[in-house]
Amino acid sequence: MKPRVNLRLDETLHARLGETAASRKISKTDVLEEALRLYFDPERNLVLEERVMKQLKSFERRMGQLEYDMQLSLETLGHYIFYWLVRTDPLPEQERDMAHALGQRRFDHFINQVARKIKDDGGFVERAKR
Repeated sequence: MKPRVNLRLDETLHARLGETAASRKISKTDVLEEALRLYFDPERNLVLEERVMKQLKSFERRMGQLEYDMQLSLETLGHYIFYWLVRTDPLPEQERDMAHALGQRRFDHFINQVARKIKDDGGFVERAKR
């Protein structure tokens, strides 16, 4: 014999319980037992866990792609700088101050251009994706 349990339910919940039991031609007890069985089942959260794992795997793939892109960018920049340093002759002593000032102006202009491009349209990477 099953132990007896007394419950107090919201009126709308009680009505839905009655409708469900009547439509399936089973008792209200059977509906409640099945609901409790599902509620206490450890596998019931499996669907949620699967969705979270799918999102984590997607995130991991995107992070891997970002890491690859960053590595490629740094390697490209490193090779460019190395090539530039190898191919550029040193300046004579009397021209170094003037060249340094010109280099500083060009660098400031370059940084301003990069900032403006990123702010306005996402920069070179966004244009390359189109």
